[in-house]
Amino acid sequence: MHYTKKSKEAQLHHLISSFILLFVLIISSSIVTNTHIVYGQTNQTIAKNEDLLNIQDIPAKKVHVGDIDVAYKMFGNGDPIILFSGASDNMDAWDPSLLKGISSNHTVIVFDQRGIGNTTVGTNPYTPQQLANDTAGLLDALKIPKADVMGYSLGSYLAQQLTIMYPNKVNSLVLVASSCGGKDHTPKPPEFLELQSEIVNNSLHNIPMTQEEIKSLVSASLGSGWIKLHPESLEGFENITTFQQLKPAVNPEMVNNQNNVGKHWEDNPNWSGACDELAKLDKPTLVITGTDDNFYQPHVNSLKIVEKIPGAWLVQIKDASHAVPDQYPDEIGKILNTFLSTTSTPPS
Repeated sequence: MHYTKKSKEAQLHHLISSFILLFVLIISSSIVTNTHIVYGQTNQTIAKNEDLLNIQDIPAKKVHVGDIDVAYKMFGNGDPIILFSGASDNMDAWDPSLLKGISSNHTVIVFDQRGIGNTTVGTNPYTPQQLANDTAGLLDALKIPKADVMGYSLGSYLAQQLTIMYPNKVNSLVLVASSCGGKDHTPKPPEFLELQSEIVNNSLHNIPMTQEEIKSLVSASLGSGWIKLHPESLEGFENITTFQQLKPAVNPEMVNNQNNVGKHWEDNPNWSGACDELAKLDKPTLVITGTDDNFYQPHVNSLKIVEKIPGAWLVQIKDASHAVPDQYPDEIGKILNTFLSTTSTPPS
């Protein structure tokens, strides 16, 4: 869960080893001044430009998958790509600029995960394996045999799980603010883990958040570099007191379920992690991280992914933190399109 505000600036760089593509890109610091507050893994841009794709204007559809009814939206043109949202976010949380960039040459599928938004909870256990099954079933229902897969934060764990369980359904894998999990995972700082656990527990008991807690979440989500460039990002949270104000699409019980999935992925010393399995599948993989992501998902975990998956692309964005898809949506859209066009497999 995190707070975000919007703007643009990026510097992409790094070389892990000879098998990793080196990106060096410096982007000017033009600022999007229209912003709004969101608590969770991503947020929705207030569009300044009428040309932006407003996902809220696209009607949702539903399809029955296993024990649930899945709400989804599909738009754009070209090869399919399915997006896993971050924790506590429904399908409308993706940034319009990012969606516009991707949908210009791809058919984009966004959806509400089990128990989120307009997708029903069902009766099956809430596990990464079940959520991967749900997504595979959605692709089957939409008659999509194979797709590119992108996941953000907790959604990136589910994207990995889908790829491992259903490799024949996945063309390529894009992981934003991610980790392999397991014994090699670098954990969040203890004080931040304690803060998150307290907020989840308080949400279950309808206990208000303090302004200090909110400011800590905002700062962690945006990062020190971004806040230094855009100090106004910390303003405007005075009327926010409860989790339910910020995320009406998810109830406290589901917040707790998602939190437990994340803990199991990250705090599992008896598991070697997903990357050893992913490395065997030879899927083109793009990893994106903000260099200031030190709390929600320590960015060193992204470096570990590319060290383990041969040929993986790594993009590190300077002055960005966990909210990187919202901080630099245009740039990430361009990077994603470059990756997909470069690594796409010609039809057989």
